Amino acid sequence: MKSVVVKNNRVTLTPQDTDSYLYTQLGCLDVTPYGGIALRISAPKGLQFEVQLSSTKGECGTEDATDVTLTTKELGWTFDGTEKLYSIPFSKYKGLDWTKFETVYFGGFQKSVTLGPISMYCGDDVVEYVPPEVVEPAEPTATVAAPPSEATNLVIDQFSDSETNALDQWHGADEGMTLTFRRNTMTLKTNDSDLQWITQVAETCRDLTSFDESYLHVAYTGNNKFSVALQQHNEECNNDIYPYPETWDSLEAARYSTDTDIYIPINHFNVNRTRAIGFAFKGFYTDEATVFSKIEIVNKIPTDVKIPEKLPSGTFVFACKRPNSFAFAIDDGDPAFAQQVMHTIEEENITVTFFTVGAPLRDPSTNLSAIYNEMASKGHQIALHSYTHPPLEGLPDEASIDWEYSNDIRAVAETFNGLQSAYFRPPFGTEGARMRQRLAALVDDPYIVQWSVDVEDWLWAETDTPEKQLDAFKRDVAAGGNIVVMHYLYDSTVSYLQEFIQIAKATGKQLMRVDQCMMDPNAPPLPGE
Repeated sequence: MKSVVVKNNRVTLTPQDTDSYLYTQLGCLDVTPYGGIALRISAPKGLQFEVQLSSTKGECGTEDATDVTLTTKELGWTFDGTEKLYSIPFSKYKGLDWTKFETVYFGGFQKSVTLGPISMYCGDDVVEYVPPEVVEPAEPTATVAAPPSEATNLVIDQFSDSETNALDQWHGADEGMTLTFRRNTMTLKTNDSDLQWITQVAETCRDLTSFDESYLHVAYTGNNKFSVALQQHNEECNNDIYPYPETWDSLEAARYSTDTDIYIPINHFNVNRTRAIGFAFKGFYTDEATVFSKIEIVNKIPTDVKIPEKLPSGTFVFACKRPNSFAFAIDDGDPAFAQQVMHTIEEENITVTFFTVGAPLRDPSTNLSAIYNEMASKGHQIALHSYTHPPLEGLPDEASIDWEYSNDIRAVAETFNGLQSAYFRPPFGTEGARMRQRLAALVDDPYIVQWSVDVEDWLWAETDTPEKQLDAFKRDVAAGGNIVVMHYLYDSTVSYLQEFIQIAKATGKQLMRVDQCMMDPNAPPLPGE
């Protein structure tokens, strides 16, 4: 494709040539209850393209597929440049196995096409999916510029050196970011919302409370579609103890920006500012470049600058709050391993938290709704993990983020007798201001749960050394980690689960659900309480 633009629950495709295409995979889905697919399309008059549907041959998970392709003319579609509702009746696609529906493919474009939400309908009545209305956050509230702070100014970074900042502290980026230092500026560019650049104010902890009435000032040009976070160290101010950092608060740069400057009140960062580590620039959701020329804390701002209100952003955690506690927080996996996971945790007599993706709960072929209901009946916590598992902060707009949350919340409520969970784990751990603000707008006082123990199943489970998952678990537990991330996607990971649990028990800590380890008053009492 020459370009792909996503906005307002629509995607506009501009082809490079007729070989350009778009496809969406469904994962070997049983669609026999459905009659077809409905979607809205806007395309120029006279345009034709291909719509291919595919089903898996043999066992799910194999690459062999049966493909059937029809043109828009064969489907009876015509376009006139306006958006209309169209249907893809399954009855027109002969020879596919509808118990193993795999892919919808659009190709052969000659001009730009805009596609709306794609959904399935029951029977012969074509019914479209209408995304929920977006609950917008409160508009920025103009305030009178605060009176000058009594604190002096603090210059943090002037970008004169690629390795250290103006405080002679480290600054640097995750691998994958493009940084260019030139004439006391730094140009930053990335297309990955999970990456960050950090400039530290201390090697361990620095008390910034004397600047509570001051402002972080960032001089920049270009892109302001990112988050600014203030990182908080752990209680020991020890870089070798997990978690490190212990938490941070992310604010949306665009809400605090003029065309050339960002002014954020230091007291808008909802962290323990006596244990500041540094400022992180992260959650970039466009690939446009930003040029930074100065980062500092200033005691006054221009009188014409308006400061927005601080929006709620939830509680962001990597570790348990309850002393001497430990929590297994398990993300979705392969339904084939679910019974083995249940057997292991029942044998070890512990309760855990399951972060579940919403879409598979609504798919009867996965049987996950029955599996998780059984888990919930045995005292395990069910929590949110998005609807389709994208990196939320990387989505282009708040409507897309809200769609993920709203559908996940509804799917969990439908599946678990009205359950309203306040616990959410970001897919891939990708965090930023927008995804936190939108969650807090839809869920009261949410917890955004990361981890301080990573079994690294994503790295080692399918290699020749799967036992390195055990090494990773032991390493993080020894460093003080106490909230786990793992998936039951792989046979090796599931087979190690019992050993993971026994290692955690050997620390002497009490194993429990995440809400219990956070001392949530709404959590069920621990045994003996």
